[in-house]
Parts: sequence; structure tokens; C-alpha cells
Amino acid sequence: MSFGFTIDSKKRYDAFLRKVVENKKVWGLEHNGMWCVCESTEYEDTLVMPFWSDEAYARQCNINEWSHYKPTPIPLEIFLSNWIYGMNEEGHMVGVNWNSKLIGVEVEPFDLLDEIERRLANN
Repeated sequence: MSFGFTIDSKKRYDAFLRKVVENKKVWGLEHNGMWCVCESTEYEDTLVMPFWSDEAYARQCNINEWSHYKPTPIPLEIFLSNWIYGMNEEGHMVGVNWNSKLIGVEVEPFDLLDEIERRLANN
């Protein structure tokens, strides 16, 4: 059963890469200057900051404990030059295009940076 989730997560990851390169922004959930984070399901004692390729995907997770957060765009240039480095320094992982059950890929910040920069160079 988890195999299906793995395939779906990979498709959402690929869609994230394609759309953020195309639209030049990522979406997070923000409330009063704070951004949503949660514990990793893959790595012990690690926090994950989730981001989405568009507002609609972010809105799907704007429920339950995150219902008071607002989908907020971040320019891709700022995400790559500031956010990625900050998450890496804090030891956080990046959650990519999670679904409403918070299932999705968790990736190292610099691995995501490398992949986005590679796609930008080929775009």
C-alpha cells in the first residue's frame, strides 16, 4: 500500500520542480510571521518545513492545526538564496507538495537547491 504513496509522492515532487521553475515562486503556510513546521516521519528528531508549488496545493493542508495559517507565496530567488540556507543551518528537511494527509517527499535543502538550479539552467 505504501508503494502507491511513494509513486504519488514522486509525481508531486516532479510537479513541484516543474511548476516552481515555471512560476518562479513557492508557497508556504504562514501565520503572524511564523511558518508551519512539523516533525519528520522519516528522520528522528528532525523538523520539516513544507512548501508547495501553488496556492491550491498549500490550501489542501490549510486544515486542522494549520487552519489559522495562510497560503503565502515566496519568490523562488529568495527561497533559493535565503530559505534553503536557513533550513540547512537549522537541520530542517523540506517537505515538497504534501497532500492533505501530510504525505509526501522530505528532501535535504541543498539537494532541493541542486535540483531546482539544474532545472533552471536547462529551462
